[in-house]
Amino acid sequence: MSHHAGLWLIACLSYVRTSLGNRNNIVASMTVRKIVHIDMDAFYASVEQRDDPQLRGKPVIVAWRASRSVVCAASYEARSFGVRSAMPAIRAERLCPDAIFVAPDFTRYRAVSRMVREIFKRHTDLVEPLSLDEAYLDVTENKTALPTATRVACVIREQIRQELKLTASAGVAPNKFLAKIASDWRKPDGLFVIQPGDVDTFLSPLPVGRLPGVGKVTGERLEKLGILTVKDLRGLDLPVIERHFGRYGRRLYELARGLDNSEVVPDRPTKSMSAEDTFEHDVPLSETEPMIRRLAEKLWSASRKESRVARTVVLKLKTSEFQILTRSHTPGSPPSSCEELTNIALSLRERVELGPQQRFRLVGVGLSNFYEPNEKKENKKKEDLSAQPPLFE
Repeated sequence: MSHHAGLWLIACLSYVRTSLGNRNNIVASMTVRKIVHIDMDAFYASVEQRDDPQLRGKPVIVAWRASRSVVCAASYEARSFGVRSAMPAIRAERLCPDAIFVAPDFTRYRAVSRMVREIFKRHTDLVEPLSLDEAYLDVTENKTALPTATRVACVIREQIRQELKLTASAGVAPNKFLAKIASDWRKPDGLFVIQPGDVDTFLSPLPVGRLPGVGKVTGERLEKLGILTVKDLRGLDLPVIERHFGRYGRRLYELARGLDNSEVVPDRPTKSMSAEDTFEHDVPLSETEPMIRRLAEKLWSASRKESRVARTVVLKLKTSEFQILTRSHTPGSPPSSCEELTNIALSLRERVELGPQQRFRLVGVGLSNFYEPNEKKENKKKEDLSAQPPLFE
């Protein structure tokens, strides 16, 4: 490690030791987990800026420059103008007229993502990727014999910086949901640690909207109950929360108290995969066939890289009024060719009964209900093979 890198690491560790104050609050318990959430900073845009020096320091928007496309990523220079991921590209261009648009290169992004994960694997095998640019790591026990999760996070960030010339933000906490909040706390290129003894103090003043699953609708319902902060939410008894929010009420109750027992699951098996695209102009159902064929080919190619097999084919449509429709079919045996997948997807259109005047802005083809081939063989021994599955599920 260079002298500069060593100084950076020492400064990082010195800062973290004092960032949350009283070390006496640390709960010294072997049962406390040490979870790190790593989130690459403006990942796609940062890769583009790294690989093209002319883009550095400039507002970069990763998106196809078309009337119907959306922003895949935006550099922090572009974000300062209000540009955000998933925003329509046209709106992004209005907000930042001088932005440089770069077409996405997912092959390159996946390659860099693999390099990042290789760095993670030096420290722990318990790595749960959430996407190409973020992952949970359980470092309760780590391979490098570093004494704390904070040290692990510091070293990982420095390795990413030195080897890949990119920056990452990290959150360290006793569980996954707190670690994810922490990683966002000092973005970009930041590190934030929530010690077990500081959880209550940290959570209490937060708006309830920072809790996972509390979106606009749930937030409005909580506000009607006079609940604006996590501290307010803690004032509600569990039966009251469950009466208003059903099964999710218990989850809310636990999150407000910093409780999250979900494990870091490495190599989480695929549950579904899909490919979708937006039409240049809204089209009737009869004109969706070329797009469905192209998406089915793309999906079939991607599914060949999976060790598991999908049983169910899904067709997704979004109307010009933004209503989402899905139709699915589980054949007696999984689709065995791209042609079979395509034909099933096309046939699912017959179950869309909105009339010839209806227009659609988006179509998607998906696969779900994945299983291990060996698992299927075992289950077949127990099944009544004479039972015919329903035509459509």
